[in-house]
Amino acid sequence: MSTTTTRTTTDPRQPAGSERAARRGAIGLGVVLVAQLMLVLDATVVNVALPHIQTDLGFTPAGLSWVLNAYTLAFGGLLLLGGRLGDVLGRLRSFEIGLAIFTVASLLGGLATSPTWLIASRTLQGVGAALAAPSVLALVTTSAPNEAARNRGLALFTAVSSAGASIGLLLGGALTDFVSWHWTLFVNVPIGAVVLVLARRFVTETPRIRGRFDVVGAVTATLGSVAVVHGFISAADRGWTAPLTLASFVVGVALIALFVRTESRVPAPLLPLALVRNRTRGGALVLMALVVGAQFSTFFLVTQYLQLVLGFSPVATGAAFLPLSLAIFATSRVSARLVAKVGPRPMLLVGTLGLTASFVWLSSITTTSTYAAHLLGALVLNGVSAALVFMPVTVVVLGGVDRAQAGTVSGLLQTAQQLGGAIGLAAIVSVYASQAVPGRFVPGVEPAFLTSAAFTLVALLVAALVLRPRPAQPLAAPAESTREPVAVAAGDAAEVG
Repeated sequence: MSTTTTRTTTDPRQPAGSERAARRGAIGLGVVLVAQLMLVLDATVVNVALPHIQTDLGFTPAGLSWVLNAYTLAFGGLLLLGGRLGDVLGRLRSFEIGLAIFTVASLLGGLATSPTWLIASRTLQGVGAALAAPSVLALVTTSAPNEAARNRGLALFTAVSSAGASIGLLLGGALTDFVSWHWTLFVNVPIGAVVLVLARRFVTETPRIRGRFDVVGAVTATLGSVAVVHGFISAADRGWTAPLTLASFVVGVALIALFVRTESRVPAPLLPLALVRNRTRGGALVLMALVVGAQFSTFFLVTQYLQLVLGFSPVATGAAFLPLSLAIFATSRVSARLVAKVGPRPMLLVGTLGLTASFVWLSSITTTSTYAAHLLGALVLNGVSAALVFMPVTVVVLGGVDRAQAGTVSGLLQTAQQLGGAIGLAAIVSVYASQAVPGRFVPGVEPAFLTSAAFTLVALLVAALVLRPRPAQPLAAPAESTREPVAVAAGDAAEVG
């Protein structure tokens, strides 16, 4: 380091070199953020096109949920493995491999002519996203030439991630309305190709870390989740006592049990079980999974209701979700200060209660309901309440984490979001499909949203009972100097410990 410092102060050519490095870093940061936006968009851009996809490819009401779940299951199930691959192979290489897979899968998905083809492509997209996404944040920091640029990069990363869902809904609506639903997938191809070309030129590789891969853990976690989700979907189509339904649940539980056993024995587990044995952290992860699972129903069901019942165009449907997104964004601006003032637990109680109320409100929609009178208020309440949950959950999960484990715990939080969303959506859609009437969308809506309300009500109980204060055993880290400052007001998480 001393040699570098001497050169910086004595070499007359350094200013020009610094300028070039800053320009290269800025371009590299932009390239990585475009990729992050693309990955975030893909979680919502297809939502608005679901009615058109169902009509064109002949999906059943329950089977349609696989268009979303195939992506989220592969993404969530392989996310921890993707992070480990980035450590061992290098973040840039893992990012490039994942993005290449994602881009090719997007092309294949856009060409799909059958449900099986589309689901397989969406699964491959999830695999690519799982390899690329964990490396994005690391590359954001390494692309910055100095601390100020790094802080700007982190702020832009947060903004891109927050805005991605809203942009995805609007973009998906515009592409579906004016071109075709196929372009909700095709749009990734030119963007991905450009990012791949520029990444190699402007993004710097990170050092590699030697280690082993927990392949058995990744496979059992992913296949176990897929089997459980398949059980819920099968229940809607065949009944809860059908042999295929029961077999799916049995296989899923067995694989998840094997995953837990594997993680307790392998030398380099994807999931160090000690991290989830902590009552507070484990409860917060369960709460997050329940809330995201319930939230998925909002996008899945309301998107179809707006188009099939209220007659909204895809573009209007995307715009109809803007109040929800703006409510999340506006509330997120003050949630960090609220955590510092009142602690995570009160916010979680209020947020989960508000979400429960919003789902009960949405369960009352009928064929004569209107957007302004019956949906707008519920969507705004949903957005405000969700923002009150997401920030404090992050604080609780990441609070008191050693620097060496911060990346693992962050990946664990993302995994809980993805798998919780997939399994929750499968359960809620199963309830919807069991009550659905062919040719009519509304009959299954009430029990489906009440199931979402039940999810968030359980999350409320988790916040009230599992995350209750325990003054004798605060959530503490070994030493202040070893804490990873990855969570805002992480110390305040002690209140719920």
